[in-house]
Amino acid sequence: MSIPTHPRSWVTSANDHPDFPLQNLPFGVFSQANSNRRGGVAIGDFIFDLQAALDASLFQGAARLGAEAASRGQLNDFFALGASARQALRNELLHLLDAANPQRERLQGMGERLLLPMSECRMHLPAQVGDYTDFYVGIHHAMNVGKLFRPDNPLLPNYKYVPIAYHGRASTLCVSGTPVRRPNGQTLAPGADQPTFGPSKRLDYELEVGVWMGPGNAPGEAIGIADAGRHIAGFCLLNDWSARDLQAWEYQPLGPFLSKSFATSISPWVVTAEALAPFRSAQPARAEGDPQPLAYLFDAQDQQSGALDIELEVLLATAMMREQGVAPVRLALSNTLNMYWTVAQMVAHHSVNGCTLQPGDLFGTGTLSGPQAGQFGSLLEMTEGGKHEVQLPSGETRRFLEAGDEVILKARCRRDGAVSIGFGECRGVVVG
Repeated sequence: MSIPTHPRSWVTSANDHPDFPLQNLPFGVFSQANSNRRGGVAIGDFIFDLQAALDASLFQGAARLGAEAASRGQLNDFFALGASARQALRNELLHLLDAANPQRERLQGMGERLLLPMSECRMHLPAQVGDYTDFYVGIHHAMNVGKLFRPDNPLLPNYKYVPIAYHGRASTLCVSGTPVRRPNGQTLAPGADQPTFGPSKRLDYELEVGVWMGPGNAPGEAIGIADAGRHIAGFCLLNDWSARDLQAWEYQPLGPFLSKSFATSISPWVVTAEALAPFRSAQPARAEGDPQPLAYLFDAQDQQSGALDIELEVLLATAMMREQGVAPVRLALSNTLNMYWTVAQMVAHHSVNGCTLQPGDLFGTGTLSGPQAGQFGSLLEMTEGGKHEVQLPSGETRRFLEAGDEVILKARCRRDGAVSIGFGECRGVVVG
């Protein structure tokens, strides 16, 4: 009989679970019918109810402090505690849920109180987001989009010196599963000299990763790049829906506005830095001739292990495909190693001017496309700005999204010697 090389859980659905094995334990906020929102932890097909565990006195010391903060209807207070409380709570959860726990039978006897079927719970935004910033660190996306408008000079001169970003709209962040209504706005048709008003005809998705902020910084005090890690609470999937026709008309000189602010979808589970530790990687080497990052953006340790190796996937299911029972079709498979800047560099740059980052602030990485066909994180790239059609298994075609289209983002971490973990899903159906 083979002996497992990694800890297993007495929650049997967690063992070999594609997203939420014992090694993951992401945090989220959920509710049941006629109940208030509260915090929980994903384990297999269940949510471990932190409030029920507190009522049963399962936590002590720093772990209890973390559990009390994480059990509330928002994770801002938990994020504010920083890494030490998060690590203490995670370590205690690893012990409680381990199949080898001496108290296993007692805990299993409490299972109906502690473990709630995920299918019977409703997920909510993990935190109250004060500010949302969308970066542009996916260099292949920047190159692909740049070639559409500037074939001879796709990247502007600042791209390889500064992590470019813009401030998004926190009020329209929505949790996975929330319908996305097609936005209205001004567009300028090809050859026209005046814009018209109406619904977007070139609605698109963007494959991104979200970064949740932890303790933050005092006003006027920059976060040094070597210290940036302790300000990162966790990660999620993020779809920054984009109305490309609105964007083309409005983005100069200040950047996107109505073309982005109508909706941004995120996955509900916060995957912690501790869970992702086995999947850290060296930041990919810059191309020959690229500039060295300025001193405030360079840290040798960050270059050695500051990147993450996360496989990212986009799937599409049209209304017709669902009616026909056709499985969602994969549109792209990419990876976070396509980030030109690390998350620590993003944090350091965002705060270097003294800008205050607060617990529960959210960053988007920007679209994380790969360099080849099949790796593009938006329809804009796949269709070269709408020039080509994407063929679907149902016989349909798409240049941009149509009513009833459901976009599904997934993420997976794999590495030899480590248990694979996932992020769950980030879904959204286009309405109108």
